[in-house]
Amino acid sequence: MSVPPLRIGVWAPVHGPRAALQDPAEPFNASWEHNRDTVLQAEALGYDATLVAQHTVNPHLPDHDQLEAWTASAALAALTSRIEIIAAIKPYLYHPVVLAKMALQIENISRGRFAFNLVNAWNRAEFEKAGIPFGEHDERYAYGREWITVVEKLIRGESVTHTGENFALTDYQLTPKDLHRARPRIYLGGESEPARALAADAADVFFINGQPLEDVTTFIADLRRRPRTLAPLSFGLAAFVIARDTEREAREEYQRLAALAARDAGVRAAQAARTDPNVVMVKTFAKSERVGTNGGTAAGLVGSYDQVAERIRAFHAAGIELFMLQFQPLTVELARFAREVFPRLGRAAPSRVDLRQSQAG
Repeated sequence: MSVPPLRIGVWAPVHGPRAALQDPAEPFNASWEHNRDTVLQAEALGYDATLVAQHTVNPHLPDHDQLEAWTASAALAALTSRIEIIAAIKPYLYHPVVLAKMALQIENISRGRFAFNLVNAWNRAEFEKAGIPFGEHDERYAYGREWITVVEKLIRGESVTHTGENFALTDYQLTPKDLHRARPRIYLGGESEPARALAADAADVFFINGQPLEDVTTFIADLRRRPRTLAPLSFGLAAFVIARDTEREAREEYQRLAALAARDAGVRAAQAARTDPNVVMVKTFAKSERVGTNGGTAAGLVGSYDQVAERIRAFHAAGIELFMLQFQPLTVELARFAREVFPRLGRAAPSRVDLRQSQAG
């Protein structure tokens, strides 16, 4: 099966640094200005997408700043011209009608560059402290299945009449509909059986947390075996990158970040106490030491520029279309990767003008 062209994206810094919270090279900054500048820098450098994770409260440091994903995505849609903007969404937080209307609005602001990433949620405290129901793992996926069924029809511009366990709509239609394509793209992440089943039925792109190539290959094979009525499913991978001139230099930087991350042990313990123990990705993360979130360096993108490029090509050959990358310190490494690794992947390196524009952003 042919693989779509390689795309490279970056996680927006919605809740601060991804690897270590006490890094002198990257002070905590989850502000709108920092997120705006990061995405504008990424676009100027030639990155293809950005993922804006959704949390109402900072999942690591509850007393620290947290960017609001959907209002920020609307603003980014107006400020950018090429990059795909992917906003995460937790179904319990928005009624399908409200979310579908917001998605269509951002889609039209961006002129067809918007997508959303359906996530099951794991942070119990984010919901329970607000008095929002937080069902058990499989209950959340059943809710999400009905939710996305309604949303998908609404964002297609259909008139929707629906009676289900959670929602009831009568002849509900949203205008203007998508002015640029049939509907925005739908991403979905998760590792459990309900997540995989829902991805096969409703998603356009399945996001996989950072893992070794053999595990990712198994994931892709499993999803490709499943019956599907939509176009063939595409795949994305989260990964933290440390790329340097030599493997030794990359390993030294890994050790620096790992030592800093060790200082966050108390934060991680508190976060674990707020996490639904039935979330499969937590069990996956426990299998390996790593730097970064969502699997981080478990994907193995730590090494020389040539090594990192070779590993990305191997993942791409296995079926990964979109690499959603993390870096620290973010702005410096974002530019380094574009300058050094893009050409090794057959992509144009940023010009001096692009580099200056990214730094100005």
